[in-house]
Amino acid sequence: MDLFAPVTDNPWNISETQILVRLLTAAVLGSLVGLERERSRHAAGLRTHIMVCLGSCLMMLLSIYGFSAFVYEMNVRVDPARLAAAVITGVGFLGAGTILQTGRGVTGLTTAASIWVTAAIGLGVGAGFYFAAAVSTLLVLFVLWALNILEKKLFRRKSEHLIVLHVEDRPGLMQKIREAVEGRGGELRRMRFRGEGDEDEAGELGPGQIAVYLHVRMKKKNETELLDDLRGLDGVHAASLE
Repeated sequence: MDLFAPVTDNPWNISETQILVRLLTAAVLGSLVGLERERSRHAAGLRTHIMVCLGSCLMMLLSIYGFSAFVYEMNVRVDPARLAAAVITGVGFLGAGTILQTGRGVTGLTTAASIWVTAAIGLGVGAGFYFAAAVSTLLVLFVLWALNILEKKLFRRKSEHLIVLHVEDRPGLMQKIREAVEGRGGELRRMRFRGEGDEDEAGELGPGQIAVYLHVRMKKKNETELLDDLRGLDGVHAASLE
């Protein structure tokens, strides 16, 4: 007997064997995506993705077959996609919980997307679209694993850093600071100042000194070299990375 073939010609009936096969398939496909996220040490890992895929599959089964007793009742209109639409909305809130705003960026977007697509895979399995669900799982794994490696090799990302300087107010110094940043492959996004007597996190300023805040995008490995270059400039008394 083909476990993936419908038992009857009635689209509103499904056997218990078919229900078991679909639930187990959803759990397996969800675990494959979850293993990749678990291996990468993300908050939403193996168990989360299994639960999302399994729950989505169950909701699709319930949406299609759970109300079969009322299909032929008068004045009753059955919509098999209604619960599926609710799943997509609910998973959106779950995915939003994995997105974190850190000081200089946003993390968790890819994990949120993986939760969303895992729910879609579960819905596909629940509806009997095994081939589409399996191919989608393989494509998701390719994107999360293979493309992640390729992205790191081709696009070495620069992160934003905050550098605080205590400097003398002398002509031409700001231009030298800019040249030092660019010389180390950095991009000066913003520069702000604080004068003596102003309260801020830069610490105590010496007489005639001002605090300069540099918002710089650059590779992490160049941070130490840039700080050394800045400390070596005439008029720079202190340089620290916040």
